[in-house]
This record gives sequence, structure tokens and C-alpha cells, in this order.
Amino acid sequence: MTASGLVLGGYALVVVAAFVRSRAYGVFAAIVLMFPTLVGNALRDALAPADAFITYAQLAAYVHFGALLVRPALRPLWFRSLVSIPALWFVAACFLAFPWAIWAAFGDPIGAWIPFALATFGLYESLVTRRERVDILLDRTHVDGLARATASITRNSLDRIATPTRTDRPLRVVQITDPHLGPFMSIARLRDICRRAVEQDPDLILITGDLMTMESHDVDVVTAALAPLAGLRGRVFACHGNHDHEARAVVARAYATWGITLLVDEAVHVTTPAGPVHLIGADFVWRGRVEHLAGLAQRYPRTSAPDGALRLWLLHDPGAFKHIPPGDADLVLSGHTHGGHVGLVSLGFQGTFLSAVSSMPDHGLWARGTDRLYVHRANGHYGFPIRLGVPAEESLLHIWPPQT
Repeated sequence: MTASGLVLGGYALVVVAAFVRSRAYGVFAAIVLMFPTLVGNALRDALAPADAFITYAQLAAYVHFGALLVRPALRPLWFRSLVSIPALWFVAACFLAFPWAIWAAFGDPIGAWIPFALATFGLYESLVTRRERVDILLDRTHVDGLARATASITRNSLDRIATPTRTDRPLRVVQITDPHLGPFMSIARLRDICRRAVEQDPDLILITGDLMTMESHDVDVVTAALAPLAGLRGRVFACHGNHDHEARAVVARAYATWGITLLVDEAVHVTTPAGPVHLIGADFVWRGRVEHLAGLAQRYPRTSAPDGALRLWLLHDPGAFKHIPPGDADLVLSGHTHGGHVGLVSLGFQGTFLSAVSSMPDHGLWARGTDRLYVHRANGHYGFPIRLGVPAEESLLHIWPPQT
């Protein structure tokens, strides 16, 4: 049997097994695995020196997705290193290489190695995290002109400034979002992220959802990964992300173990060295978001907070920011987008694939009138198999509240 025949057989086997599990998963597996199967085979001649590795990567993709069918679980390091990571790297590379595969049907494609080189850089960015400090001035005299004049949401240029002009103490926050325990985010890696967060001794650690992938719906896994956060009991708060809904009991038990307060459409007042903070944690809701967020704002109005309190919302999906009643949030913290996943942020530009195809805020600071939204680029990722040009974020936020 030829290599191409072997991989076509592997593809058929996994897809049929996926359809046996469920129609939805069968369609998902058929589409995702189509890329490493067909694109890999189409580019064999153009990448002839790597023919054996192409076959290995294709088979690794079938083993990775087949293992999820047998038993979704967080895999040991050897499996992730030899199977999952090479498989997902190759899937991403084949997504990028699709134009070259079409070219190969009509002739010899030039530069077929380019998407694989890009994917290799993306693999590196998926395994490391950029540590940084972000200064956010909420002084209403510095509202962006367009945002002040309209109700539109605009990217704000004040999210990274060299020297804030304010002399009062800022609120110091570490945001953790979208770690997605799985092939690229081990227990040890997330534990290190949590440990470094605690070592910075912030006023608050705020978790904005999506702890898991389908491989980590395990209370022991999630609890072990979050263990360092016990060092700041009473200062760690969280809201749900969409993937947390897949195993809500797991999330709740892990948080409760370490004294993390999960806010599910709830509010809490917190006293910090920078002053009082009014925290609102919104549950993830897709349908009826306008009514849901309006009702939440009405249930916990500004008048219920201490005088002068900074009003922070935890809202996993930044696409819902526009549905928070105008003027209700000094700052909203979100994740969900993984920074746009694919873009030019690593080169110092703002553009991402997400910003090119939608109006959803992808990363950084955004403004709507006097309201601000900070979209964290996420600690991990899910969905598109790797990052590319959008590094993971591990930041300390210095937040200066609005001056009265």
C-alpha cells in the first residue's frame, strides 16, 4: 500500500468512528482531518524530501483524534510530544497550505515549504508566553474623540503607555483567561502561570473563563493546575467561559477547593489598597445577551456600590461588550478571542484575522464612550490548532480609575 493509500484509510477509519459517536463530531472530524489528508497528499511531490515525515504527521493526526474518541483525557508528555503537538502543527500547516495544494493540481507549486515554516513559528508561539505590563488609564478626560462622539466601539491607543501621568496608586490586576488545559497547556504550565501571578502580589487575580478543552473535564486535573492560587485566597475571582459550561461542576469544585470566588451573574464589593472595587461576573450567554446583560446591570446598579468604587465587569466574550448599558462599566475584562489567533501582533502591528473578517474586539484596549474593554490575548488557545503572530499573554495590569 502506498503512503497516500495508507493515510486515506486512516482518515476513513477515524471519520467513520467519529460518526458512530455522534453526527456533529463526525462532521467536525471529516472537515478538520480533510486538510492534513488531502493537502498533505497533494504536496508530497513538492515536499519530496519530507515525504516520510508527512506520512508520520498525517498518522499522528488520526491517532490524536482517534484517542479523543476512545477516551478524552489530558495525555502524558510523551504522547503530547510525539503525537498531539506534531499532529496539530501539521493540521494548522495544511490549513495555511491549502492554496499551494490547489496550485499543485495544475503544476509544480513554488514555495510549498512557506506555510510549514510559518506553522513552525506558530508552534513556538503556542508553547511560550509573552510577559508584559499593561497600563490602563480610565481618566475620562482622555476619552478617544470618536468614541466620545458616538456609541461605536473603537480600538484605544492608551493601553500601553510609557509613563502614566497619574500619581495615585493604580489597581494591580493579573488576568488569567482561556488557558484551555490540553495538548499545549499542561498542568505544570498552568500551575507555573498561576504561581507567577501570585508572586506578583496583585490586588486581584481575575479569571475570565475557559479553563478546559474536551481533554480536561477532570476535577483532579483542573484542581491541580490552579493550586498556587490558594496563596491569594479572598483575592481571586472568576466568571464562566463557554467551555466551562461543558463541565460546570468540575469548574465549581476546583475553584471552591482553593477559595476562588466564582461569580455567576453575581456582584461583590472588594476592598483593595487602591480603593473599593465593585466586581460583576457575567455568566456566558449566547442567546438573549441584550436582555441578560441589561438585567444584570439593573440588578446590581452603580448605586449599590460604595462611593467612588471602580466598577469592573468580568465578561468572557468581548463581542457582548456592546450590550452592556452605556456608562455602566468603568472597565470590562474579557478573553475568548485568543487575541485574534492569527495576525501581525508579534511584528508590532494590531491587525489579526479576526479584525479583518469581523468587528469583534480582538485584543488590547477598546473604548465606547467612557466605558473601556480590555481583551486579553489569553494564556492558551483552542480551535485553530496553533497561534501565529499573536503571542500568548501573561500580563500585570495597572489600572488607574476615573478621576472625579
